Amino acid sequence: MSSTTTLKPGAAAAGSAGAATPHTILGHPDALFVLFFTEMWERFSYYGMRALLVLFLVTETAKGGWGWSRADATQLYGWYTGLVYLTPILGGYLADKVLGLRKAIVLGGFIIAAGHATLLLDTQTAFYAGLSLVVLGTGLFKPNISAIVGQLYNKDNEGGRDGGYTLFYMGVNAGAFFGISLCGYIGEKISWSYGFGLAGLFMLLGAIQFYFGQGIFGKIGLSKEAAKAEAVPVAEEAAPHVVADRLKAIFVFSFFTIFFWFAFEQAGGSMTIFAADYTDRTLVGTSGMVFKVVNTLMTIIPVAILSWLLLKLFAGTAKRYLLSNALLIICIGLIWALAIWMLSREFGLTESSVPATWFGVLNSFFLVILAPMFSKMWEKHWNPSGPIKFGVGLVLLGLGFAALSYGAAGIPAGAKTAQVSMMYLTVAYLLHTMGELCISPVGLSYISKLAPARLLGLMFGVWFLNTAIANKIAGSTGSYIDHISEAYSLSTFFLIFTLIPIGAGLVMMLLNKWMHRKMHGIH
Repeated sequence: MSSTTTLKPGAAAAGSAGAATPHTILGHPDALFVLFFTEMWERFSYYGMRALLVLFLVTETAKGGWGWSRADATQLYGWYTGLVYLTPILGGYLADKVLGLRKAIVLGGFIIAAGHATLLLDTQTAFYAGLSLVVLGTGLFKPNISAIVGQLYNKDNEGGRDGGYTLFYMGVNAGAFFGISLCGYIGEKISWSYGFGLAGLFMLLGAIQFYFGQGIFGKIGLSKEAAKAEAVPVAEEAAPHVVADRLKAIFVFSFFTIFFWFAFEQAGGSMTIFAADYTDRTLVGTSGMVFKVVNTLMTIIPVAILSWLLLKLFAGTAKRYLLSNALLIICIGLIWALAIWMLSREFGLTESSVPATWFGVLNSFFLVILAPMFSKMWEKHWNPSGPIKFGVGLVLLGLGFAALSYGAAGIPAGAKTAQVSMMYLTVAYLLHTMGELCISPVGLSYISKLAPARLLGLMFGVWFLNTAIANKIAGSTGSYIDHISEAYSLSTFFLIFTLIPIGAGLVMMLLNKWMHRKMHGIH
């Protein structure tokens, strides 16, 4: 697990520490893009199913849903998403102590796929069992794939670490983009079961692809026993007091993510309800055609970029990992086929009704567009410390909800429907994405730099533990949407998510000097 301290740049990716000219993509090891695509399929399955969950639960039984109240649906959403991010602390511990990172990822991927398959049985018992399996599988998968990314970089190529995490995070959001757009479209307009099933299919293919391609990581991610057999050297560790201080910094970073994610994760609950019931989504004539063209470009351009990355990966790894690459080609081929089918179907309609789930893809789309710009900004123009980045991210998130609060200002208290312009949701998602880029990939990179190798998986688990707390709070607070909008207004409801993140962001900035001391030279 600590072999990256002795490998040369890209050696793990090339499969041989002695490779003179290891193949890279965009200046990063091939292995990063194996992780990129594996995480992409897992996020496809997670966000694809998440996009449908609340809508499926609140849809009347005559239309195939369960007819739950908004409060009950968002409460279940909060429990589910909270538990998804709670189990990684156990998954990280098991990987560090027993399984190793790679075995944990493979096992987690297959358990997630089994969970999605169980959802297809279409009974309440199977539904809860399926959600439970997804929760358990994500606990094994999520922290450990993030940990491997950090181990691809060492003192020889340390400068590429932040950029590597940014690229990895683009994979996360590419999966979210296509999961929400394709699973959401099929679930809403064709069949709920087909939407849930499609999410599981890609997770299964992604787990198999990783299993057959994991040799590309060399000695990275092995279990303790395998590492001993391979004579993997133990990484040098900082002095105990430095380690203790850096762990404190990790806990502070992780704690402040609660204030970010509890608001950001309204995207799957109250913001989806706002999109479904309070936003004007019917487009006809010129506006309908403009939406179809924009939606086509938003879909085709990312698929083309992914196809290019796959070709680059294939050129460097096909001879050694042909089956893994073949599965990737099948997955991208399915994305092309489903995207073309969806777009062709929409162009055949005279009136376009934007799916409520479609707004969720804006976050992923904006992220893919903005991530390179943010990466260049950190590198060339403005690269503040982690606490300042976190503070800015929280303020931007709050401003996004300010846009929603302003847009909802004209909705009477207690109204169940309205026709607010789509512009407000669009602006909110843009600001939320900018905030996310200041927090999520930055936080992942800091953990990989601050945590000692022996605790790496566990510390990523701590990061996701706080995300779990935030998701549970998000579901609980989101369930008050009707109560607050009836007693006060929908604008007031969104104002809560404006003030709390901005306040937390200002506090984080005030902690900058203290955090700098605790990080002991880590920028």
